[in-house]
Amino acid sequence: MRRREFITLLGGAVAWPVAARAQQPGKIPRIGIIDDAPRWNGFRHGLRDLGYLEGGNIAFDYAYGDGVPERLAEAAAVLVRRPVDVIATYGTPASVAAKQATTTIPIVMISVGDPVRAGLVPSLARPGGNITGNSVLGPDVGAKRVQILKEAIPTVSRVAFLWNPDNASNVLQFQEVQAAAPTLGVTVISVSVSPRIEFETAFAAMMKERPDAFAMTGEPFHLLHIAWIIEFMAKSRLPAVYQLSENVRAGGLMSYGASQPDLFRRAAGYVHKILQGAKPADLPVEQPVKFELAVNLKTAKALGITLPPGVLALADEVIE
Repeated sequence: MRRREFITLLGGAVAWPVAARAQQPGKIPRIGIIDDAPRWNGFRHGLRDLGYLEGGNIAFDYAYGDGVPERLAEAAAVLVRRPVDVIATYGTPASVAAKQATTTIPIVMISVGDPVRAGLVPSLARPGGNITGNSVLGPDVGAKRVQILKEAIPTVSRVAFLWNPDNASNVLQFQEVQAAAPTLGVTVISVSVSPRIEFETAFAAMMKERPDAFAMTGEPFHLLHIAWIIEFMAKSRLPAVYQLSENVRAGGLMSYGASQPDLFRRAAGYVHKILQGAKPADLPVEQPVKFELAVNLKTAKALGITLPPGVLALADEVIE
């Protein structure tokens, strides 16, 4: 038994020799991450739980595109040129950019809305090619978000919905919300914002439509401006429902969506399997299994809203 294996067995860690079997001797696998942010901590923690230690038996390379398609394309190209052993991406735009940049380096996509519709994989069960990972959407989750908003505030009738027309997954969510609107008893006001459209212009037009509530997706480009959006909702006294619980912790009223920490942790498992020698084409794309409802009572009070006990009872996280 080699000394490294003996030390590993004594220490109880397994990832170093396991990862080493799929790598060249002495070569530390490098994971490329596009647009690193605090939400990636779940990914790093997941790898750590599998025995990967940064600076020891794994390394991370970062590239930034700030959610802008042209910059995302260059960020992906930078990681391909370095090169890295696996590219990890959050959201549809970054995943599309990575796929366009390489057909050989494995890609693990995280929290993508509809990978099939976006052209990332031909099917969830048989992704083929060099990309796999997980999806953020269960059936009609966008409509479910508006439904919960309506249950929390029954008087809501005009909901402004923020989406990015350049993101195929956003298009799907918007269509789902539109289709469900008559059943929910609401009118949906479209607020489309892409890198070509300024938030100030779009939101000024939105307010002319007299919305009484607001909803949005987890679009990465929009999240770059989330502090501004939350502040706008507070000043306009508009109750808002978000996809990510982190937006509620930042002052948003409520959120409903797939657990992002869970998706990022699960993505670490894909990286582990790929470093073991598995091919992305053979790893089915996962759909979310854990959904979370978060509410912010402080924000509700500031808006003069009393959330029903039934909604609070269903909440996974209540911020007071």
